[in-house]
Amino acid sequence: MSDRLAVLPQYLLPKQALTSTAGRFARARAGRWTTAAIERFIARYQVNMAEAEHPDPAAYATFNDFFTRALKPGARPLADADWICPVDGAISQFGRIERDQVFQAKGHSYSTTALVGGDAARAAVFDDGYFATLYLSPRDYHRIHMPCAGKLTHMVHAPGDLFSVNPTTARGVPGLFARNERVVCFFESDQGPFVMVLVGATIVGSMATVWHGLVNPPRTGQLRQWDYAPGQVNLQQGQEMGRFLLGSTVVMIFPKGPLRFNPAWAPARPIRLGEAMAHRS
Repeated sequence: MSDRLAVLPQYLLPKQALTSTAGRFARARAGRWTTAAIERFIARYQVNMAEAEHPDPAAYATFNDFFTRALKPGARPLADADWICPVDGAISQFGRIERDQVFQAKGHSYSTTALVGGDAARAAVFDDGYFATLYLSPRDYHRIHMPCAGKLTHMVHAPGDLFSVNPTTARGVPGLFARNERVVCFFESDQGPFVMVLVGATIVGSMATVWHGLVNPPRTGQLRQWDYAPGQVNLQQGQEMGRFLLGSTVVMIFPKGPLRFNPAWAPARPIRLGEAMAHRS
């Protein structure tokens, strides 16, 4: 079956309704029923609870608490690198931005302007730059950390679709990461500006940042924006910046310059938070 045929049912599903229902379930405090759901999820996806700060499934009052669980201190040491990997997961794609086009999968790309919510001037900074698209599967740790120290300047919540973001959907849905709902975070750093985009998906109940809390819901259907004064939000390399309440994808874009990705990186390769992502050439 072709990827386009495989994703056809997603066009027909009531994705917003499914996502709202999943969000209510994930927030529910249902005692032993919550614990049973967590235990079933752990078994289904082979989640490694040995590295969790609280390995007992009964320690979590809600499914969201479990899904956004913290790791034990020291579980993810940080590499000596200019940019570290910000998540656990797998590499979807990475490489050069061709003028303003970000490669998604064979036959598909999308513009940086669409990705960041329609602001062509902000997007132009990243022409001929670099990108990395990182996929978080259900079994992964779902907090997102800083690839380098950065100062937040601007945030956008862009409404959009809620397609799945698994590899099959990435191959079958044109412009997937720029058409799904997104939280777009603009930073300045000693290495220059960069953007981290948290991409929503089917049953991703919400996305949150450490400075704002829950960004969605609400889902107003309108683009929302926030500006931040210099020094208002400063984050260190490896510090948590946000989380998915049910999992998705992170897209990062960097400007043209002396950036060299880890030579061990390749599409579909598993990755871990803290490993070297890139160095200055």
